This record gives sequence, C-alpha cells and structure tokens, in this order.
Amino acid sequence: MNLFGMMEASGEAMQAERMRAEVVAANMANAETTRTASGGPYRRQEVVFAADRGDAGFLDSMTSAAGGAAAGSMTAADLPALPLPGAASVAPGVHIAQVVEDPAPPLKRYDPDHPDAGPDGYVAYPDINPLTEMVDLMGATRAYGLNGAAVQAEKGMITSALEIAKS
Repeated sequence: MNLFGMMEASGEAMQAERMRAEVVAANMANAETTRTASGGPYRRQEVVFAADRGDAGFLDSMTSAAGGAAAGSMTAADLPALPLPGAASVAPGVHIAQVVEDPAPPLKRYDPDHPDAGPDGYVAYPDINPLTEMVDLMGATRAYGLNGAAVQAEKGMITSALEIAKS
C-alpha cells in the first residue's frame, strides 16, 4: 500500500466514525420519544462496521516470507471478495455495512396521564441508556481524532519524501 492508500483508508474510517457519532446523537435526541411514524416508541440504532478487502499482496508477501502457509492459517484466497469499484489495488479500510435497530424491548413506565399510555396505564419508552450512548460517542470521537492524526502524519511523510527528492 502506498501513502495515498493509507490516507484513503483513514478517510473512510473518519466517514464511518462520523456516521457513528450521528447515530449516537439521534439516539440521545430520541431517548424520550414514545411515538414514531411506525406507531411505537423510538428504537435505538446501532452501526455495524465491515472491513473492505484490501490488496492481497501484503498477505501473500507475509505468507511467502514465513515459508508458505501453515496448517490452519489464512491465505489471500480466504478473504471475502467485496465489490470495490474503481481501483485495481485498493487500500484496506472500513465502511458501514448497515444501521440496525436494537432488539431490546422498550421500557415500561407507569404514567396513566400520558397521552401514549396503554389501557393498563404504562407508557413504552425507548431502551436508551445515556451512559452507553456517551461511551459510544467518546469512542467515535477518539477514533475520528486518531484517524485525523494519522492523515496529518501521512501528509508529513509525503512532504518529507518530496523534500528528500528535491535534494
């Protein structure tokens, strides 16, 4: 992988983490939403990441350097083939495979005066824990920041390489 491929992988990770932060923000904003367009309470959303298949050259190089594949070890042929439009040699990265609803049942609170209360007086609220959401947001923020720092380091390497080439 070249320096620009590393920058592309970091950029993809930053996009994925930005989306993760947006999903967490939507969860926090809807923590008390008892009625949605579908009729029930808001359902917590979760982001599912998936790895892009990178250039198999590195794995092939490591396998051959180790003297061939050992029994039970992974080879480039074992990696799943993902559709990657555009480039013959693609940097490994990450993307959002999907955003799924949390299967946890809603929380029931007794509030017979609430407009969304059932005949038994209970209201269904989303099962959203603000502490969990804040931890997820901190993780997304830190991962975004680390990938930003990686891009800056890569830019510094490119600049140094250009300065060496000038001299």
